[in-house]
Amino acid sequence: MRTAYLDCASGIAGDMMVAALVDIGIDFAAIEAGVASLGLPGCRLSVREVTKRGFRATQFDVASEPDQTHRHLADIEALIDGSGLTDSQQDLARRIFQRLADAEATVHGTTPDRIHFHEIGAIDSIADIVATSIGWDLLGVEQIVCSPIPTGTGSIEIAHGRVSIPAPATAELLKRGAAPTAESFIEGELTTPTGAAIATTVTSSYGPLPAMQIERIGYGAGHADFEHPNILRLIVGRSTTASTKGRLDNGLSTETICLLVTNIDDASGELVGYCAERLWSAGALDVAITPIQMKKGRPGVALAVQCRPNDADSMEAILFSETTTFGIRRSHVQRRVLARRPHEVPTPWGPVTGTLVTLPNGTTRFSPAYESCRHIAAMNDIPLPTVYATAQKAMHDTT
Repeated sequence: MRTAYLDCASGIAGDMMVAALVDIGIDFAAIEAGVASLGLPGCRLSVREVTKRGFRATQFDVASEPDQTHRHLADIEALIDGSGLTDSQQDLARRIFQRLADAEATVHGTTPDRIHFHEIGAIDSIADIVATSIGWDLLGVEQIVCSPIPTGTGSIEIAHGRVSIPAPATAELLKRGAAPTAESFIEGELTTPTGAAIATTVTSSYGPLPAMQIERIGYGAGHADFEHPNILRLIVGRSTTASTKGRLDNGLSTETICLLVTNIDDASGELVGYCAERLWSAGALDVAITPIQMKKGRPGVALAVQCRPNDADSMEAILFSETTTFGIRRSHVQRRVLARRPHEVPTPWGPVTGTLVTLPNGTTRFSPAYESCRHIAAMNDIPLPTVYATAQKAMHDTT
């Protein structure tokens, strides 16, 4: 299995993550083009080689025009929706921002849609998260393992005043992601909210470097200077032992996920539907709503959520806050998944993106992405089924 390891000896920040991805070989021009498609005013990206305590690394910088805009989650999602990012890149960016919004809402005692992003809504932070989403998508690993994360000590000035390190949002993100921290006596902020959001969104598990055949190493430098090398190390290779997510000989993979189930009989359909939308936005792997009959003949629904184990707490928080449930059943189950990768086919109206899966017998099947087909149908005033059929035919003609 192709595995990535995040060695966070000096913590993690958004710019360090982007720099490590570029240093390991991700095409910087592709990152520039993706971020440029957001239309951020005067946003310019650059990378350069630096030395941190005698070690070579790449540093990532974002320059932009003065920007005092305090953006809501909906504002940032609108930027992502209108961009030229692929579906998978948009999905990862949305999940990172949703995780940030959920953490900020908890810290400030409000709801995610009412959060004003301050530092996180700045152009450089938006560029960091979107560039990271592009980089991870292009890297194409199957599993990401992360080391324990040091936060640093002392205090830092934020929009709400001076706070202790880790900043409240950073601590909440690490808690929600079940991310282990590493003891650190370094004065300064080693892990930022952006870095914590990225790490807890992409990481499959935490621990030491897994057994692997190392193929590439990337070094991403932070901007601060400490008495140690302020570097995030990204290691990519082929794992040599089984893990919680392992490739099987027939092309299937097996992974451990969390299943959350609750029965509801006193909430309107609109509330249940809104809850499902929030679960999807927060990164649920699947959300299912099944009609059931409950005690005393009352009609109800069973709401079942599949998610990554480190997302379970945040999913439960959504279920408790958005529904009338008193309790949630939680279990860990294994699921088997077909090998898959992003794919694109040509049509007379433009390319359609989707997912190409490999069946156990070695044959492939293409599933066009709804948003890609919907966009083409709307732009060209043609029936959506026609776009689906044309995309499937294009796939058949090329195989």
